[in-house]
Amino acid sequence: MSTSGGRPVAGSQSGASPRTSRPSGQEPGGPAARSATATQTQPQAQQRPAQRPAPSSRGDEPRKVRLTLSRLDPFSVMKISFLLSVAVAIAGVVVVAALWMMLQGMGVFSTINDTLNELAQSTNQTTEINVLEILSFGRVLSLAIVLGVADVILVTAIATLSAVIYNICAALVGGLSSTFTDV
Repeated sequence: MSTSGGRPVAGSQSGASPRTSRPSGQEPGGPAARSATATQTQPQAQQRPAQRPAPSSRGDEPRKVRLTLSRLDPFSVMKISFLLSVAVAIAGVVVVAALWMMLQGMGVFSTINDTLNELAQSTNQTTEINVLEILSFGRVLSLAIVLGVADVILVTAIATLSAVIYNICAALVGGLSSTFTDV
């Protein structure tokens, strides 16, 4: 048997072969053999219904795979956290606008005005208080936008820094291990 780099090469023969000899020109997968097997298998394939693969020898046990999260790419974490924090900031601005309109429609701001003015009159103050000057829609929405921008910057920075810290810790202790199963 021939070897290549200390390993046997498949199909190489030396000396006597345990296989039976074939007439020259005929190979096991030659055209004559292919046509003979093709004519034999076609009628059988048409008669026999398709069979399902046999169940695994392990039974119905689900496979278990144990994986370790050993590194987080900080740039990838930064991109994902930026996009998620932008989505949260936009949702926050929309929620603040809807909440302000709902409170205005229910008359909450006028009720607060009336209550504060009654308190001011009971303490002998002559100035009238108007809550809508302080909590106008434009001011509230501007504050929500400023807080949303600050949220985007802080969340992105904190998530990226957390990924770097996780990578340092994972290099020391091996990362986060978890086991997954297919059921």
